Parts: sequence; structure tokens; C-alpha cells
Amino acid sequence: MAKKNKKEVTVYNLDPFVEWAHRTGRVFMICFLVYAIAIPVICCVVFGAWPKPAAILPGLMTVLMMLGIQSVLEVGLYTPILGSSTYLTFATGNIMNLKIPCVMNAQKIAGVETNTTAGDAIALISTCVSSIVTIVILIIGMILMVPLRPFLESAVAQSASNYLLAALFGSIAVGFLAPQRGKHVMKNKLWVCILPFILTMVLAISGQLKSSMAMVMILVAIPLCILTGRILYKKGVIYFADTTKKKEEKPAEAE
Repeated sequence: MAKKNKKEVTVYNLDPFVEWAHRTGRVFMICFLVYAIAIPVICCVVFGAWPKPAAILPGLMTVLMMLGIQSVLEVGLYTPILGSSTYLTFATGNIMNLKIPCVMNAQKIAGVETNTTAGDAIALISTCVSSIVTIVILIIGMILMVPLRPFLESAVAQSASNYLLAALFGSIAVGFLAPQRGKHVMKNKLWVCILPFILTMVLAISGQLKSSMAMVMILVAIPLCILTGRILYKKGVIYFADTTKKKEEKPAEAE
């Protein structure tokens, strides 16, 4: 008799769209990496200007120390939101200040949830549209740079530019605080940010928080958010509500 204690293998059948999107995304990233590396190599070959390792290694190590952790964290944090649009997003950049708000807003308007086939499709469409609009605006800006130069160098434009960063993060905050859409929504989710917010404010007011500590603070804030969210979920403070029901009842404490 044949042995029956063989391990069972679970096969996950992906949606055809999701499978196609990830397959195409991988091919796109390979082509993008080859293109990004080939351009400087071709320039070095044509002009005969190869940089010496002793000149580029110090700068390379500095960049890796500053942005290496951030790059790894961004992939882990943003991929669940972006889905198959992750490939295009990381290739075109402007992730936190442009792509994430576009994706989240598009999913809310469409009434779809993250980590679903519909949410994945909306994320991919919004990322593509965002990238195209960005390229068009950059082209228009380059064309109008010379005619608008006197205005851009004026005192009024210089004063307004000081508020660009505040306006950018303000728009992101508005999108984050806007009412959630979809079948299931998370209630009282802002409580997750309390501990990281208090810690950041205390360090900033005391003068201990420097711009170079941004990545360190991210490494500290992520476990704090996870731990806070877990505790508050177990206590019933944070919970998921079904929007299809007319009356929402707060669930009892999770066991």
C-alpha cells in the first residue's frame, strides 16, 4: 500500500489580470534596469570618461547608508497598497507625494478595496495616468521655462514656493483623513499613530530629532504602529465595519 502521509500542496489560482500585470511588470522592470544602466555605460564608452572606483565608492557608500534602508522599507510598506502597479511606481518615482495619494483616492472614488482584483486594476490605471500627466506637465514646464522665468524669479513666486511642501503634505493628510469607501472600513484607525506622533513631537521639541534620523525614526515607528494597532484591535478600539449594513454595531473585545 502506498503511503498516505504525503504533504498536501495548495495551489493558488491568480486572477488572469493580476497574473498578466505581474508578468508584464517584471519584464518592464528588467527592461528599465537594462536601460538605466546602459545609458551611463554608453556615455562612458563614447566619451572615454570612466570614473575611478576611488572617486565613486565614498559617495556610493553614503547613498546606500542613507537610502538603502528607505528603499527596502518602501517596497514592504507600499506594495500592499500599489499591487501590480508597484513596478511602474518605483520606476517613475514620486511614490509618497504623488503615486500613493493618487492610488488611494482613485480606489476610494471607485469604491474598491485594496488587495482585490478591482483595487489592483484601479491602482494600475491611476498610476499610469499619474505618470503620463507628470510627463506632460514636465514637458510643458520645460517649454514655458524661458517665458515664465521673470515671474518664477519674482518675490511673489519665491514666497509661494516656501509653502509648497506644507501644501503637499496637507493634501496627503486630507486624502488620509477622508471618509473610507468600500465594503469594509477600519474605524478609529488614527489611534495607531498616537505613540509615533508623541515620540516624534517630543524629540523634535527637545531638539534631538535631526533630518539624518528620518530612516531611524521609520524603523522605530513601524513596530510601534504594529504593536499599537494589535493592542487596540484586541481591545476593540479599532475594528472593521461592514458598510453594507445600515447600523454598525461595535464588536466585543477580540479573544
